[in-house]
Amino acid sequence: MTRVFDLPNSLLKRAEELAREDGVSLDVWVTSALAQKIGAMETAAAFFKHRSAGAGKGLSSYLDLIPNNPPMPGDELPRA
Repeated sequence: MTRVFDLPNSLLKRAEELAREDGVSLDVWVTSALAQKIGAMETAAAFFKHRSAGAGKGLSSYLDLIPNNPPMPGDELPRA
């Protein structure tokens, strides 16, 4: 069988054992594992994108309370 990836023997042997326990070929098992990982990554990305969409809402009401004064002595930004 031609392998696309060069896996460490310990990882390959364990994947073969798990595939055998599931009653499927190694190719089917790896494809399923890869699909699960991709699904988890896409779900996480969508979750964090959704959560960050409203992150700044309400913040501007607090920032509006800050007076527009020049920096106090010692608060100036350092010169580059």
